[in-house]
Amino acid sequence: MAKEEKKRVIITFKPKDKRPDKQEDKIDIVKNAVNSEVNFFNADDMSRGQAVPSGMPKEKIGYDVNQYEAPLVMGAFTPKEIEKLKKNDNVAKVEDDGYCYAFPSYSTTMHLMYEGQPIVQSETVPEGVNQIKAPDAWDATKAKGIKVAILDTGIDCDHPDIKPNYKFGVSFIDDESSAMDYNGHGTHCAGIVAAAINGEGVVGVAPSAYLYAVKVLSRTGSGAWSSLIAGIDWCINKKNLDILSMSLGGSSAPSALEAICNAAWNQGAILIAAAGNDYGGPVSHPAKYKSVIAVSAIDSSNVLAVFSNKGPEVELCAPGVQVLSTRVGGGHVRMSGTSMACPHVAGAAAIAKGSHRYADNVTIRRLLAQTADNLGAPGRDEEYGFGRVDPHQAAFSSALPPAIPGIP
Repeated sequence: MAKEEKKRVIITFKPKDKRPDKQEDKIDIVKNAVNSEVNFFNADDMSRGQAVPSGMPKEKIGYDVNQYEAPLVMGAFTPKEIEKLKKNDNVAKVEDDGYCYAFPSYSTTMHLMYEGQPIVQSETVPEGVNQIKAPDAWDATKAKGIKVAILDTGIDCDHPDIKPNYKFGVSFIDDESSAMDYNGHGTHCAGIVAAAINGEGVVGVAPSAYLYAVKVLSRTGSGAWSSLIAGIDWCINKKNLDILSMSLGGSSAPSALEAICNAAWNQGAILIAAAGNDYGGPVSHPAKYKSVIAVSAIDSSNVLAVFSNKGPEVELCAPGVQVLSTRVGGGHVRMSGTSMACPHVAGAAAIAKGSHRYADNVTIRRLLAQTADNLGAPGRDEEYGFGRVDPHQAAFSSALPPAIPGIP
């Protein structure tokens, strides 16, 4: 008999106080309903440094998310098992897992990107960091102690510009147990946020912020939505990180992703995501969610980049064309994409948080919108949002920002 093919799904349970089996753990409910052997990992396991064992078959790896707003179990099951789970009275819904991607995915053109790249001879503040006036904010704060997660392909923690600010790494990729970056995308984003002032190389927007590598994309620049969901859960559940920077996404996503983003926002995190690079297409997930700051890309002339997505969800814009930052293995490289714009805003959020230490995420988000440099139509528009992020104005603002329509 042919072996039944398994499919990865995301199971959303009803809140525990609304389940018929209130005393039974959701993992036990799943195990009692299926015959498939699945090893479930949760945020506690990953915080203890227990990486997903290298070589373990993908179909035997699952994740358990314990958030009241997002009670989720993710794993691979047979069609019959999935139907059985759908009929379970403790389960709210069962959705197919899917894939998200780095914006852009450079996996097939990395060799072209590195050819003829600049050699940084002395410590350099990149054009994009200057364009948003970040150095003018450093008299107020360099964001020391503000925790920024880079949910991406990992980070090269040995890069001399990154090493001083790198604090911890975790991987949710089954065959890459290390948080080391084997692609380059995550390291580039990390350098934009917080490359250190160290007398050499480049300097990030928030040069003293703490960096956390949360690997949710593989060396190919792609990953499962379930990995991203588990990564977000880890950020809020075990490390209490301040800012989550996500230069990734997709055109469609399971509703469980919005649930975990909402849970993170409601627990105080600032979530920032790239709008996407579909040449004027609609804003991608997770950037389009209300709990996430969607970032479009502009060029050095403050004009919307030709590749940038746009739409009513765009909240802020930042440099994303030929951005200079850190490269895997040392050295530096220029990349373009809303992926590069997103970490400029993440760094600006770290600056704003660093100068307003007791402000909550709602206040910081409003502050970033209120102090942005308007580039398009007055107010908010679909290309630039509220405007180009301005960490200098955000850092030195002393007035409490008012409620702003369209921002939670």
